[in-house]
Amino acid sequence: MRTFWSLFRREMGSQLLSWNGYAVVASALFAQGVSFVIILYELNGRPSATPITHLFYTTWLFWIILLLTGPVITMRVFALEKSTGTFETLMTTPVSDLQVVLAKFAGALGFYVLMWLVLLPAVVVVSRLSNGPTVVDLGAMATLAFGISLVGSLFMAVGCFTSALTRSQIIAAVVCFALCFSLVLLSQFSPDETSRPTLLNQLVLHLSLATYVSDFAQGIVDSRPVVLCLSMTAFFLFLTWRVMESRRWK
Repeated sequence: MRTFWSLFRREMGSQLLSWNGYAVVASALFAQGVSFVIILYELNGRPSATPITHLFYTTWLFWIILLLTGPVITMRVFALEKSTGTFETLMTTPVSDLQVVLAKFAGALGFYVLMWLVLLPAVVVVSRLSNGPTVVDLGAMATLAFGISLVGSLFMAVGCFTSALTRSQIIAAVVCFALCFSLVLLSQFSPDETSRPTLLNQLVLHLSLATYVSDFAQGIVDSRPVVLCLSMTAFFLFLTWRVMESRRWK
């Protein structure tokens, strides 16, 4: 456990002490601020029965943040180590491949969660300036944060996998974005209630991340997205671990 925490602190430090980390946080903070400005401008002083957490989910900037931060955070996890020559030094230390994978994943996920915490001051400001108690639903806000963390864990695992495949950070980021965007794009093909319950329709429905995030934004917690995100996160971490082990055979 001590080795894991040492690697975790190393990964978090590399994120917090690099220009890439501050650029990600600054960009996310700017996009989140613009999202709230758009929401408040559209409301224009009119009362709204919909909590602002659900309105924030419907903005296109929310999905930009969700899709871009994963590749940008994880593209340097393994690829930078390989390109700078520190990867072999790390792997010759008395640590296991699994410890390295889990520590780097936890560091990326911790930084991802820290990035979203900058959203809290905006919510507090809107809550203080609004007159309606339903504008900010704390329950829906908590479930949305839980859903964002679940989806983020999946995207971080995908990013760790793509970063372990190559030395190029750009290639790792592009492949990660393509995979994550494909998962979100499946939501556009989700069948409605009148569609035939075929196997393909059921598969697309169960993989609809956007639909699940919409439920979280409304305060609905379902076991299906929890099982889906955790199982797919474990699957991509397993693939990353196998990629790390494959270096011994080269």
